[in-house]
Amino acid sequence: MAWHDVIEARAVRAQESPLESARFGCSVERLTVAAGSDAPLREVREAVLASTADVIVLRYPAEQVGWFAELTGLGRTALFADCLMYWRLRAGEGRPPRPSPELRVAPLNSPAAVEALVADIFAAYGNHYLANPLFDAAAALEGYQDWALRSAAEGSCLALSDESRVLGIATLADDGPRTEILLAGMVSDAQGRGLYAHLLKAVEEHVVARGAREVVISTQGHNTRVQRAWARHGFVPVQALLTAHLVRTRLLRADEP
Repeated sequence: MAWHDVIEARAVRAQESPLESARFGCSVERLTVAAGSDAPLREVREAVLASTADVIVLRYPAEQVGWFAELTGLGRTALFADCLMYWRLRAGEGRPPRPSPELRVAPLNSPAAVEALVADIFAAYGNHYLANPLFDAAAALEGYQDWALRSAAEGSCLALSDESRVLGIATLADDGPRTEILLAGMVSDAQGRGLYAHLLKAVEEHVVARGAREVVISTQGHNTRVQRAWARHGFVPVQALLTAHLVRTRLLRADEP
């Protein structure tokens, strides 16, 4: 979810998701309660009851700890899916690694290369789709590939390489004074070697060069390894949002005898 939609918006937002609906073979709607919203649970309840979607992917501020229990009484099966953590860095204030002369960063726009890299980097990523038995894991990974391909087509995919191959990628969304890192990671056999810090450095340099003020990024709460890397670089946590899938119960019972 984009930073603006989950941090700065001021209202409950319901939006159909045609890409996810086509990918998973059932109608999907996104319902978001931004961290900056003072919307009461009543508004969320009304939006859920009015929805005709098979699955509602609801995200709401984690401090609303009592909401999930209420969500279980709205005529749908509520599946707890994840806790999404948002972090930010003031551009130019990061703690970059020492320069490494064998590493370089350049835009990557080859669709085949982007697809292969995302398949390797995110193959084992515990995303929120995996909480839902209606959603196929392979289709979820294809969604990440499509997301990265769109960034690459817009010239917003950076690749970190050594002298022989691409080691990691970061896809970006530049939005005025802010750049959001949408997807970022290292290929599986390059992880644990401190190389991810060089990718963060490259993103920060991109942000400074275009005169923007901050970098933002998010991940699931269980992904502590990458959050430690962000903290070392100078990012600070800003907000946690919970994700619940509200599913029409009859769909989950479709395979029962």
